[in-house]
Amino acid sequence: MRKLHILFSLLLLLLFIQSPGAGLFPTDIMPLKEIKPGMKGRGKTVFSGQQVEEFEVTVIGVMDNVEPKRSIILAELSGQNLETTGVLSGMSGSPVYIENKLIGAVAYSFPFARKAIAGITPIEEMLASEKKEKSFRPMGGHPITFNPCLNFEEILELNPFLFPQLKYVSAGTDIQRLTVPLIFNGFSPLVVEKNRNLFLRLGFIPVASGSSSSAGEVSGLKLKEGDPVAIQLITGDLNLSAIGTVTYVDGNRILAFGHPIYNLGPVDYGLATAEILTVVPSLETSFKLAKTGQTVGRFFQDRNAAVAGEIGRFPQMIPLNLSLIEAFGDYKNFRLQIVNDKILTPLLFNLALYSIILSENRAYGNLTVEFSGDLYLDNGQNIHLEDLFSSNLDRAATSFSGLLASVIYYLINNEFQEINITRCDLRLRTSEEMRLGTLERVACSKYEVTPGERLDVKVFYRTFRGENIMEEVSFVVPQLPPDSEFQLIVGDAASMHQIELELYRHPEFSPRNLNQLIRLLNNLRKNNRIYFKLLVPKPGIFLRGEELGSLPITLKTMLTSPRAATSAVPIANSTLAEYQLPIAHAFKGLARIPLRIKS
Repeated sequence: MRKLHILFSLLLLLLFIQSPGAGLFPTDIMPLKEIKPGMKGRGKTVFSGQQVEEFEVTVIGVMDNVEPKRSIILAELSGQNLETTGVLSGMSGSPVYIENKLIGAVAYSFPFARKAIAGITPIEEMLASEKKEKSFRPMGGHPITFNPCLNFEEILELNPFLFPQLKYVSAGTDIQRLTVPLIFNGFSPLVVEKNRNLFLRLGFIPVASGSSSSAGEVSGLKLKEGDPVAIQLITGDLNLSAIGTVTYVDGNRILAFGHPIYNLGPVDYGLATAEILTVVPSLETSFKLAKTGQTVGRFFQDRNAAVAGEIGRFPQMIPLNLSLIEAFGDYKNFRLQIVNDKILTPLLFNLALYSIILSENRAYGNLTVEFSGDLYLDNGQNIHLEDLFSSNLDRAATSFSGLLASVIYYLINNEFQEINITRCDLRLRTSEEMRLGTLERVACSKYEVTPGERLDVKVFYRTFRGENIMEEVSFVVPQLPPDSEFQLIVGDAASMHQIELELYRHPEFSPRNLNQLIRLLNNLRKNNRIYFKLLVPKPGIFLRGEELGSLPITLKTMLTSPRAATSAVPIANSTLAEYQLPIAHAFKGLARIPLRIKS
């Protein structure tokens, strides 16, 4: 009976023992100091489907201190047609073993090399990545003044470190970080082509491909060393994922890529399975064509030597719900999940919204985008946005996506407190027409007025097709002394902004608290409005984003004194009131009408 018990125990033990890379127990590693030129080993990666295959590896040597305390193992790869294709984009993270011990991950190559010479990130450096401090989240750069429309390129300019240093120099030659296939599914081809060079500069090869991405049951699912893996940035009706390879598995934790995506430190990206469709040979860069699969976890660290993830715990992404109504009645709903990241989220919103509009409308020609929407925040507040953009080419789509990107950028990168967007709901109406209105003239019922009486104002504007439209409003004349003069200014959003820049003498405006920033974003001027401002020649000051025109003389003198440590700007004219009139067109024009109080 005792012999039977021992035999049963041995049988159970055998069932639990797996080969290196199987993921049940951590793989044995070989320290960098033991790596010698001429050593031979094997690597693991997927060239088609999800079947992990092996390739041959011969160590050439070690490049020491390519960065402080960082080294790269040089090796020649062979087998699986690598002699022809060279090191593949998408092989980032492919584990390499010598004597069944893991030495590191394929992560670098020599462009246009006639042999598949790879740089391997030592596994010791990769293991250290998972232990980094996790509390700090990087913030984006701050522009000097608020820009109501940040396009893709402008956001990148605010964060120049997103253009990674891909090269190390050794003996006069460049060894470069492997570019990463960036899989676009559901996106307009115009988006990919328009930004192709930018994506390449960012370290990606943009590729249009498929996806079957969804979050689901992951109990029992195990990724193996050498499996393809995807970093999901956008999921849902659009999918944007970066493809790499699993290097190391320890329980539900994995290490992948062998190099950073952007070295942003703590992150919260989706982790998905992937399937390799084929290898695409190229004279420039051969790459793996892949499609993403099921969301199975999250990546939580983006470090210099690896990207670390965990299976079974999902990222907290931002839901984007978009309802689109086209002029001829078609109605579509889009449901997306976008990563919550201070730097990448505005970029991804910009890309997704721009792509949806161009996919559902013509890319060039007259187009009008009218929208309203809400951004819900985790502190219980919300930002309400609405506007109308009308133009030809793709400018309406660019302006709309740029506005959302700008608001999100300033909001989640505010300097006052940590804030998260919990949901974004947008309602769009598009039409392939031009809806512009150009100011023709402004007529007042009288130009000498009495305090307290009503002043009727007629605004005449002409549409793109020559239709003449008149809008009529009335104001109560302000209480001003006899013979005093004031101005009625009628204009569009941009003109009013320019007048205020002149009035406040181009002050650098930074909100003083989160509530003021939220108020600023909730009150952004809109294109489909006619704005009216009553301006009087009465001194005041502009202080921290607020115009103060009714201060006592003593307080005004104190605030504007050279000895006062304030940013107060004295102004010669003060705003008595401002009104806005919604119209059905994007309005352009400016008029200044002098008015006088009767004696």
